[in-house]
Amino acid sequence: MATRWAGSIADVHFEEGSGIHQQLTPLLAGQTGGFMPESDPFADMQVKSRHHLRSDEVREIETALETTVGVELDADTYELVELEGTEFDLVLVDGEPVVVYVGDEPFLTVQGANAYPPTDAVVTVDAGAVSFVSSGADVMRPGIVEADGDIESGDLVAIAEETHGKVLAIGRAKTTGDDMVGDSGKVVESVHHVGDDLFEFSV
Repeated sequence: MATRWAGSIADVHFEEGSGIHQQLTPLLAGQTGGFMPESDPFADMQVKSRHHLRSDEVREIETALETTVGVELDADTYELVELEGTEFDLVLVDGEPVVVYVGDEPFLTVQGANAYPPTDAVVTVDAGAVSFVSSGADVMRPGIVEADGDIESGDLVAIAEETHGKVLAIGRAKTTGDDMVGDSGKVVESVHHVGDDLFEFSV
């Protein structure tokens, strides 16, 4: 069973003065050092509707996350927020944006992955990749230090930095986990990252 991070998702932060904080601060302030990520798929989103999920829908989400990322959610309320202007929908878990639907697939948001750290479907990147991944860049082989060997091409994955294990982004694998560490090539396509409009979104 995964251990839930103690505290509100609103409290998720990168410790001031740490290497990861120093790398992310200019990114969250809009200073990307010349790197221009692809357009934010969440930039035009607005709330279309919201409603509490039925018990069978909740079980479907809980089962999917336990199977894919090894996380067991422990919550009282689950509310679906349907969004316009994007293909994604959010699920508020006890009022917090923990789950995102990528198409028909429920997965953890960046905030959710830092509140409920995944044990499976994790790709770990080195310090040199942090600024790029946090800006929405796809993940290249040279930046990867480790990947879950059970990852299959097409799977959604959590992308974490190696020093503190903080999740920086959610992506879709373009190859298997066993094939991710290497010298060249794009292996994970970024879907959602720290500082994007979904990360900043509030309802």
